[in-house]
Amino acid sequence: MHTLPNLGYEYNALEPYIDEQTMRIHHTKHHQTYVDKLNAALEKYPELQKKSAEELIKDLSKIPEDIQTAVRNHGGGHVNHSMFWKLLKKDVKISDEFLKIIEDNFGGFDKFKEMFSKSANSLFGSGWCWLVFDKEDKDESFKIMNAQNQDNPITQGMVPLLGIDLWEHAYYLKYQNRRAEYVTNFFNVINWQQVEENYREAIKT
Repeated sequence: MHTLPNLGYEYNALEPYIDEQTMRIHHTKHHQTYVDKLNAALEKYPELQKKSAEELIKDLSKIPEDIQTAVRNHGGGHVNHSMFWKLLKKDVKISDEFLKIIEDNFGGFDKFKEMFSKSANSLFGSGWCWLVFDKEDKDESFKIMNAQNQDNPITQGMVPLLGIDLWEHAYYLKYQNRRAEYVTNFFNVINWQQVEENYREAIKT
């Protein structure tokens, strides 16, 4: 059975950038629902219950057709949010080493922030904006990409390093329709240590 992971910090730890009420509802209601519905979808398939959520969504073609959409949506939601909570922390500076990687691939941190924000704000409807590592693309291994709904770059063979939840439930209580303000403030709560750890894991495989 898949379970809701601990947040690892208090619900008010990201104030004033992400409010306590949003974090509490987002974690205990929205994420819990993805977990519950993923478990429900897997009830008829005990062999799939042994797999991690990441393994399930990595190759959706191997998932039985009758639960494929549920695994894509709810398994993806579980994976995305489990990653997202770890990516949030205040006052974490980017290391010189990873800053150099950003500069080499995007022309500077400010340029990266501009590109990431533009991509996030351009997403129509619900979804995510990701910084990914694509080890198969030698010319452009670092990319910024959007994904609809709860899709994850894992399904395209890429490794997500950083992601922002752009579903309205992630920000609407505090920001209402001001997604751009939420995206700007997101840069105050990025756990760059976790981003770098994601990158180190990506280059190992």
